[in-house]
Amino acid sequence: MKTGVFNFLEQDRVHFGLPAADALHSEAELRGAQRIFVVTSRSLNRKTDAVTQAISRIAPRVVGLFDECIEHTPRETVIALAQAVREASADLIVSIGGGTVIDTVKVALVALAQDLTRVEQLDDWHMRVGADGSRVVPQPGPPPCRQIAVPTTLSGAEFSDLGGCTDSRFGTKQGYTGAFIGAAAVILDPRITVHTPDRLWLSTGIRAVDHAVEALCSVNAQPLVDATSVRALALLGRSLTRYASDRADLDARLDGQLGSWLAATSIRRTEYGASHGLGHALGADAGVPHGITSCVLLPTVMRYNAAACPAQMAEIAAALGQPEQPAADQVEALIASLGLPTRISQLGLDRSRLAVIAQKGMANPWVHTNPQPIRDVGQLEALLNQAW
Repeated sequence: MKTGVFNFLEQDRVHFGLPAADALHSEAELRGAQRIFVVTSRSLNRKTDAVTQAISRIAPRVVGLFDECIEHTPRETVIALAQAVREASADLIVSIGGGTVIDTVKVALVALAQDLTRVEQLDDWHMRVGADGSRVVPQPGPPPCRQIAVPTTLSGAEFSDLGGCTDSRFGTKQGYTGAFIGAAAVILDPRITVHTPDRLWLSTGIRAVDHAVEALCSVNAQPLVDATSVRALALLGRSLTRYASDRADLDARLDGQLGSWLAATSIRRTEYGASHGLGHALGADAGVPHGITSCVLLPTVMRYNAAACPAQMAEIAAALGQPEQPAADQVEALIASLGLPTRISQLGLDRSRLAVIAQKGMANPWVHTNPQPIRDVGQLEALLNQAW
């Protein structure tokens, strides 16, 4: 008999299809927010009018803006943001951007909850594998304020209470969690995504595919997540193809956002596998965006796992539209059709670096929950070489 527990997020609602300015005003009113702090990316804030338009109806309540978020979320920017929010006495944070922006806020909320003011203090608060092989998951207290997320990519970061952050000293990615660090509300407005570069939009769409695939194949799969993942794959496959042929198709963009939402139902509810685990190692070590790590790793990991979860692979193949074709082949063909890389060798890395990435990958909890067991670094290095 199956057993399990499904934990719901501390998330109140999702607005979809509504203009971001209207939805943000509604959230501010509902929450009685008077001191709103805005977090976004430098490019979105300084090269477009997207942020100005999005906050137009709450502008009188904005007490600060931070646009220094950096890809892979280095600890230094987290502490800088936490200090800025602290000094502004903010009662609500609005994050406008992709996974980097949203994760920077999440980890900053951990720092605010625990009154951390130095990067070294984050050492005690990230998820890790203990010396005895057990998983250590620190739980911070409630932060002084919540965030409302307006995502501009398909990474799904807005639908989880897990934030990634890089320790620049060692080039390693670390995860942080807490009941109230995720978004209290999410606003899915396809109009604001028109400024997102094509490669970023499409690759984060493949990241969402990765969420759905590894959730269906998970060692602790959940019935609700199984259902949302299958629907996510169907939506994502169609929407990414439509988007690639017509960038102005707002309905395709919204379908991608809805697919990302459904796929993200799995985050922190099911254990992912080596595509995610190795992706964190590859991304932190070589500076590869997470969407691209999914592009170059997922098909190979799917083939490695095929014998361990044949029924799930058949379900994935059917959801992608061609039940007679292997699921991994369909995913790889989709990635290639979008003009994205499918092999690590296309990223400009030195092949000798794979041994180091494999070593770092062994420290990631998701490598140890891969459906086809991975017990030593040699197996991981072999998998990376297959993906080369």
